[in-house]
Amino acid sequence: MPPPPPQKDRGQQPRRRRMLALPAVCPCEGIAPAPLLASLLSLAADVAGPHAAAPDVDALPALRGAARKAVRIAGLLLAFLDAVHGAASDDDAPLPDEAVLGLSELHVALQKLRVLLADCARKGARLWVLMNAELAASELRVVMGSVATAMDALPLDVVGSSADAEELAGMVSTQAWRAAERLRLDPEDDRAARGVRSVLQLFASGVTPDAEDARFVLARVGAATWSACTEESAFLEAELLERLETGGEDDNDLVLISGLMAFLVYCRVVLFDRIDDSDKGEAAMPVARPAARSATWVDPEALQCPITLELMTDPVTVATGQTYDRASIKKWIKSGCRTCPVTGERLRSAELVPNVAARGIIEQLLLSRGVSLQEPSSKHRCAVDKTASAFGAAAAGGVRLAVAFLIARMSRGTPEEQKKATYEARKLSKRNVFYRACLVEADAVPWLLHHLSSPDASVQDNAVAGLLNLSKHPAGRLALVEAGGLGLTVDAVNVAARVEARQNAAAVLFYLSSSPEYCEEISRIPEAIPTLVHLARDGAYRGRKNALVSLYGLLQCADAHGRAVSAGAVAALAGLLLGGSATGGDDDLALDAVALLARLAEQPAGARAVAASSELVTRLVDFLGESASRSAKEHCASLLASLGRHGGDRVLALLGKLPGLMPALYALIADGTPQAGKKARWLVNEIHRHYEQRQSAAAAAPPALATGDRVIRV
Repeated sequence: MPPPPPQKDRGQQPRRRRMLALPAVCPCEGIAPAPLLASLLSLAADVAGPHAAAPDVDALPALRGAARKAVRIAGLLLAFLDAVHGAASDDDAPLPDEAVLGLSELHVALQKLRVLLADCARKGARLWVLMNAELAASELRVVMGSVATAMDALPLDVVGSSADAEELAGMVSTQAWRAAERLRLDPEDDRAARGVRSVLQLFASGVTPDAEDARFVLARVGAATWSACTEESAFLEAELLERLETGGEDDNDLVLISGLMAFLVYCRVVLFDRIDDSDKGEAAMPVARPAARSATWVDPEALQCPITLELMTDPVTVATGQTYDRASIKKWIKSGCRTCPVTGERLRSAELVPNVAARGIIEQLLLSRGVSLQEPSSKHRCAVDKTASAFGAAAAGGVRLAVAFLIARMSRGTPEEQKKATYEARKLSKRNVFYRACLVEADAVPWLLHHLSSPDASVQDNAVAGLLNLSKHPAGRLALVEAGGLGLTVDAVNVAARVEARQNAAAVLFYLSSSPEYCEEISRIPEAIPTLVHLARDGAYRGRKNALVSLYGLLQCADAHGRAVSAGAVAALAGLLLGGSATGGDDDLALDAVALLARLAEQPAGARAVAASSELVTRLVDFLGESASRSAKEHCASLLASLGRHGGDRVLALLGKLPGLMPALYALIADGTPQAGKKARWLVNEIHRHYEQRQSAAAAAPPALATGDRVIRV
């Protein structure tokens, strides 16, 4: 008996099957002929049956003629198998064991045929299939040859079980051999593929191709709309990132995929004047295909990971029933936190169960927006970073031509053309690092800044989102500052028409604040810090989050502390902390608030503002004992230590009277990080020193002046 296959780690995600790779499971040697025949009947019906699962060969981008023949042969094979099954049932005679070999070969061949036809008919992958038509034709020849060989290997008592079966067997064998021998590419397939290669050569030379050549290719593959081009591009992007993640790929494949992506980007930008289904809503969310019913009522925020606030790509459920993205909850547990981030309950088990239902809803939601769900991978970010340069001259030239066209439309186009151009810029800058660089080099940043003042809310929204994506690129941040965009971005946080635009503008300030030089310039803008404080206090959930992290970045400048205190930052942060709990739904906002208060308290003015609220100080002590996050405990210990350092004896006296503080500090000394332990140890010593001094003073004073206070001992 062969050894059992190795068990896959439950936390490891299976790799996505490569297009035009045809996996098949061979039936086991001991299988009985009857169940094998029944399985074959179902499999043949899947390929040849007139139902939704059967491929539409007329819509294939390549090999339409050969696919029609293959489906007809599958239909004949289905009729043959049905005749054999009927004869065996009528005669009540089981099939001979010698039939297993031929039926197994047929089973494997039909599995491969079903997968091959499904790949060729897959929406979104048609351009890739067209460019790999030779490979698909080769695979189809092998499959047809296998069918013919299997038919010839069947025993005579199976083939001749009835007159109909014998005639059908001969027809299947003859036509399968003939199909394998005569299979050729359709002339139109070859013409379309040569057209794509011609366009890519023009891209490499920096020459604009003939629009009609591109339209012919799109019509051939059934991608003659903006949304269809978007769907094709999303598939190729996923394919590119998959290959970059796994490594060891043929450079020629990467060059071809990148070139095809550039071809689709160019077609989408240049050939189409409007975004499909824009009459159903704004251009910011084009619909590539009809939305799944379940995606129409789902709140996207409900599909965000509670830890990262990003849309989950690999949702898993923990022992408490809460769902998180696999990467974020694994990082949480690895950091030493064995509690559920949302409920605060201790996790009885570290087992992560895939949430298939949530993943299905997320995939439907993304597909309804023309985006493909990427397979989760720890190497995904590295793969995205590898797109900083184009794979091949064709990809570089095509994207540059498309971007130049976009800039022309943004600067001189009609309002509708500008609306589409800003959305295209937003979409191009979303993930591919090279696309971001091309947009920056083509001076997209000044024009996006110009459109921040657009009366059209969707144009403004697209412009802010595009700037957010470009601010993730070092050259994009420089271009934004040099174009005078700091003040405009601050204004967008304050007065943008839509909530999403204000939130994204705050996120732009966060990326800019990563540079100390830009940080100082932002903090000198009078409205900058008050605007962020206002958003942190009154904004929506995402707006608050972005405002808090932006403020945290700005506070690396010493001058910003006083402005933040004057703008009411302490009161706003206290509202976030006092309004929720360390284990409530606003847990992450509370953690950010504590971190920000800790940074404010590093300066005397900030510490005094925090210490002025005894309710806030009491809440901080409770938070130190309740919080499950090591980083939150460290921030809280640092904050309380700063209060003791800058607040003097009054604050130390207040802290010493809070019964929960000393146990929490001693626990932090024993189990916390070295930095947190150091802060906690200092604070314990200071509190004891303060009360020892008071006790000594009370003992030395006349009886009438004794305070009666007792030293707190833990």
